[in-house]
Amino acid sequence: MPVSDSALRQLRPVLDLLADGEVHSGESLGAVLGVSRAAVWKQLKKLESYGIPLESVKGRGYRLPGGLDLLVAQGIEARLAPRTQALLGELILLDRVDSTNAQILARLEKGRGHGAVMFAEQQTAGRGRRGRSWASPFGGGINFSIGWQFNGGVQLLEGLSLAVGVALTRALAEFGVPDIRLKWPNDVWCRGRKLAGVLLELSGDLTDRCAVVVGVGLNVGLPEASSENIDQPWIDLNRVHPGIGRNDLAASLLNQLLPLLETYPVEGFAAYREAWQQLDQFSGRSVRIVSARQEWTGVDRGVDDTGALILEADGGVKRFYGGEVSLREAVD
Repeated sequence: MPVSDSALRQLRPVLDLLADGEVHSGESLGAVLGVSRAAVWKQLKKLESYGIPLESVKGRGYRLPGGLDLLVAQGIEARLAPRTQALLGELILLDRVDSTNAQILARLEKGRGHGAVMFAEQQTAGRGRRGRSWASPFGGGINFSIGWQFNGGVQLLEGLSLAVGVALTRALAEFGVPDIRLKWPNDVWCRGRKLAGVLLELSGDLTDRCAVVVGVGLNVGLPEASSENIDQPWIDLNRVHPGIGRNDLAASLLNQLLPLLETYPVEGFAAYREAWQQLDQFSGRSVRIVSARQEWTGVDRGVDDTGALILEADGGVKRFYGGEVSLREAVD
């Protein structure tokens, strides 16, 4: 599958005009684009095929309800801290892609991609943890991946997904987003529902020089239709703290994440453990740890310095390491 959808890229001019959420007549759109009203109509119908909601206002024209806050490279770069700018290898913005994780991973496997960041307005094969898909309707979230190379083997990356979660909460805190919590091992929650997820994928020699892709999906304004493809309770920023600019937030996320990746081999998860514990959604509560073949029930006692979950169960303590297990609240 191609990296981006060329047909959608050709529609970007009309999309940019409609992004303000105002009503535009077919005649005015055609005049700006230098095409006929019939050609404008064909382009508008194509927008709908990509899941971009289009409203026809009788006798006046067309609009995108609520508008679209499109990601713009210059808008993100202008808000990056000097340290982040120095660490950024390449900033890539695509309208549509199969999976940002897959594309960055392919770059890393070819010996490039260190410090590369790829954002996509829409993913057609976005990936979540344990083989799940990640819903990403056009412009409905902030979906991106970062590539980073490490020396010293995969053991240096213990707890990294949890540290990334802490970094996400710090970026959200800059905008005053309320009620943010963390769910082991890689979810950001808000008001008891999933707001963002993290997916790490590794490549290379896991005992020496290796690379990691940090994938992040954060819900900003998901249409209700998206709920049909999400298998757990979810929430988006527009429901709890509307008005945050996506370019502002994207830059803040990078300002937190790139320095984290630079220092993590030295600091490790120990530098983030206390912050993570303070935000633990299930601390002190009864939970279930579920794998494909087994299930454990006990009390969540936080995480250790490696990011392993500590479960108090059957008069003892068990530790779980990400992998193929999931945490769920125990139901009486």
